[in-house]
Amino acid sequence: MTHDSSASPLIFGGAAQSPRTALPVLPPLALYIHIPWCVRKCPYCDFNSHTASPVLPEEEYVDALLADLDQDLHAVYGRELSSIFFGGGTPSLFSAEALGRLLKGVEQRIAFASDIEITLEANPGTFEQDKFVAYRALGINRLSIGIQSFQEEKLKALGRIHNGDEAVRAAGMARQAGFDNFNLDLMHGLPDQSLDDALNDLRTAIALKPTHLSWYQLTLEPNTVFWNQPPVLPEDDTLWDIQEAGQALLAEHGYAQYEVSAYAQPGKPARHNLNYWSFGDFIGIGAGAHGKLSHPDGRIVRTWKTRLPKDYLNPAKSFKAGEKALSNDELPFDFLMNALRLTAGVESRLYPERTGLPLESLAEGRREAEQSGLLQVEPSRLAATERGQLFLNDLLQTFLS
Repeated sequence: MTHDSSASPLIFGGAAQSPRTALPVLPPLALYIHIPWCVRKCPYCDFNSHTASPVLPEEEYVDALLADLDQDLHAVYGRELSSIFFGGGTPSLFSAEALGRLLKGVEQRIAFASDIEITLEANPGTFEQDKFVAYRALGINRLSIGIQSFQEEKLKALGRIHNGDEAVRAAGMARQAGFDNFNLDLMHGLPDQSLDDALNDLRTAIALKPTHLSWYQLTLEPNTVFWNQPPVLPEDDTLWDIQEAGQALLAEHGYAQYEVSAYAQPGKPARHNLNYWSFGDFIGIGAGAHGKLSHPDGRIVRTWKTRLPKDYLNPAKSFKAGEKALSNDELPFDFLMNALRLTAGVESRLYPERTGLPLESLAEGRREAEQSGLLQVEPSRLAATERGQLFLNDLLQTFLS
């Protein structure tokens, strides 16, 4: 696929604008590695995850990941990796030996930044905790631990296989293993959850002193068990009370909200996720992984890989399932869909730098969003107002071609 021809002027927001130009500087580059296996699929999960067999094909999968990466190396253009994120599934099901071989293979192909952030998603189960020291020795320097709740009845309702005590111990084990930077994943709006239930979960998490908290509302997604058999969720008024009280509690304890569902201690936002939201580049390898890659000539291409592990491991099948070059009229929405998730937004100059489009291509949509009170009136930044953050979908609609 190719992007729209730059021979004709861009029409966006009702006015003819300059065509897209080549990118003067390519954005930072990150790597996402997908490990698709879980002990058990959770009823709310719509990620590409599959129940693990007793013996995982670690060696074969690492070989496939490196071969997959080889096919994307043409888009590196001399850049180094600023971050790596192991997501899933449950990446901590893999042994330290397998992940070590993988990281060594990656570094042989792409240079690592001296301060690279390497994050591994882990579950609180004792089996995974036993590996934390070995993971830290590999150079993995950030954990993201999937807690979701500390309350037994809520964990059962969510289909989680750990208990509250294991969740608490996991944070302690992370610190003991040398992880001074770790995230706890926590949900609210759970089945039959009260305001007190939600705040008790948050207080327990805060007491464990993570550097980062991902705190987000449970949503019912298509193609999940919960979508087909919906649980009883809290009323909208309760959800609103939870959101307001929870944000106040997090702020009181020094966790600044920097994205829709991300809260961090000073200097500890997730660098990998910041790269996504500021329209940076990332290679995606592994079953079902997505990537976004910019090219010096101005092309920006989104890619996605084969979803089923058996197909991904089949040498007769392609790793890549598809790709799409973003056209001129898709780019504004694509950029803002990410950037406006950040509470502080991004500097306006980032838009032409990362898209190759002139800032004027946003002019009409920007005026409308500012007049609606959804976008801040700030020439040097693209940032939602507090109201715009609450009605982000409405704000983004303003910039649809």
